[in-house]
Amino acid sequence: MSLAIFDLDNTLLSIDSDHAWGEFLLEQGAVDPVAYREANERFMADYNAGTLDMAAFLEMALKPLADNTPEQLAAWHQQFMASKIEPNILPKAEELLARHRAKGDTLMIITATNHFITAPIAERLGVDHLIAVNPEVKNGRYTGRVSGVPSYREGKVTRLQQWHEQQDISMDGAWFYSDSHNDLPLLEKVDHPVAVDPDDTLRKIAEERNWRIMSLRG
Repeated sequence: MSLAIFDLDNTLLSIDSDHAWGEFLLEQGAVDPVAYREANERFMADYNAGTLDMAAFLEMALKPLADNTPEQLAAWHQQFMASKIEPNILPKAEELLARHRAKGDTLMIITATNHFITAPIAERLGVDHLIAVNPEVKNGRYTGRVSGVPSYREGKVTRLQQWHEQQDISMDGAWFYSDSHNDLPLLEKVDHPVAVDPDDTLRKIAEERNWRIMSLRG
């Protein structure tokens, strides 16, 4: 029995859920249609290039959580799950999760997307453990700020170490599945790194290091 860790966006899902949430908010008229779309696209390009300013991105991404009531956010998220997430859950990803589950492995999703967006997705996928960016909450409302270390790049390693200190689960034989070169810090820490439909940078590195490369699409 091992720890099986999965990136979420463009790994278990065929889309980036953070970017899709931004598109969903635009469709609802909940954010500025010009400035928000431009920023959403720019940050997505920066992420793909490995140059994302995470603090600046989170300032934009978490503001709609602070600007709306928990009731409104919950209603939107239900619609978001049905319209954006469910059609983009990869069947082969669910099969991969099921194989690890059948072996008795501990399943975890670790993602740079925030907990509000991803907790219902992890629940839908039957994954009990989730490490995500934690939006700060005070008096039952999101503040628009981040609580703790964002789980992005080296932050994923930090957050996993913090989690591991509280668990009686060995890292020996751990797996990590990811599509992104941004996840190299964590891929380098596990015994079984797997590049899933990888970007060009990760594919090249995986080939050089003889890491497993697989596809969950098609």
